[in-house]
Amino acid sequence: MRFRPLALSVILASAMPAMAQLSINFASPGVRIGINLPVYPTLQRVPGYPVYYAPGVNTNYFFYDGLYWVFDGDSWYASSWYNGPWHLVDRYYVPDYVLRVPVRYYRHAPVYFRSWRADAPPRWGEHWGSSWVQRREGWDRWNRSSVPAPAPLPTYQRQYSGTRYPQAVDQQAALVTRNYRYQPTDTVAREQFQYQRSQVQAAPAPQPQVQQRRQQAQPQVQQQQAAPPPPPRQQREARELREQRQAPPQANPAARREAAPPPQAAPQEPHDQGKHKGEERGKGDERGKGKGRDKDKD
Repeated sequence: MRFRPLALSVILASAMPAMAQLSINFASPGVRIGINLPVYPTLQRVPGYPVYYAPGVNTNYFFYDGLYWVFDGDSWYASSWYNGPWHLVDRYYVPDYVLRVPVRYYRHAPVYFRSWRADAPPRWGEHWGSSWVQRREGWDRWNRSSVPAPAPLPTYQRQYSGTRYPQAVDQQAALVTRNYRYQPTDTVAREQFQYQRSQVQAAPAPQPQVQQRRQQAQPQVQQQQAAPPPPPRQQREARELREQRQAPPQANPAARREAAPPPQAAPQEPHDQGKHKGEERGKGDERGKGKGRDKDKD
């Protein structure tokens, strides 16, 4: 029985990294933490640090190594987009330079920050305890003359505000991969970017609109092609008919003569018709008179 507490402590100690890693699950849909930014925020560089902060946002809002970082309540969150959704980051994995930002740049600092120096970083070890200090030893010591350059701001996100803001994870990942070429160095940021690229590679490639229109116009053509071909005789007659239609008029004068309409007689005038009728009546009268003379002779 006396070995049970020791065995339990060993199991918990070995499970702590795995439990902490569960808090950096970028595959999860993310959470909303009460931050609702209608437009891309104004970010300013923290002097002497590779970190930006948002002076116009009423929260502890930062940008470092390609990700946005927010300290809300007693937890850290990260996102590759300025308005989330946000992913919980375990306190053991928050980057050193984010933890080193002086207290004065926290726009909505907790109450327990008030007794701490404004030009020094928060006393995380004092607040989170000895277990955190043991795992993050040296986080507050660095060479200020060799501070790395800050990551470029993803200013392309300014054009995505209001209803244009992408909500879906695959949408955000595709836009980041297409517009932001920075390669992060921190472990958390690198995992986030690797996950986004894997989402883009796994997504099916969208078909261009031109190709979709062509595919919509093809079913009728395919149906015509699928019909059985006509007999050879019909093919020959159809080909000859097409050749005759396509031939120029000079190439087939006989057909042009045959196709020409027959000449029509010019219409006779009404007085001519009356003249002909009068002549016919005169001839009839003369024939009648002749017959009369013949009878007299008899």
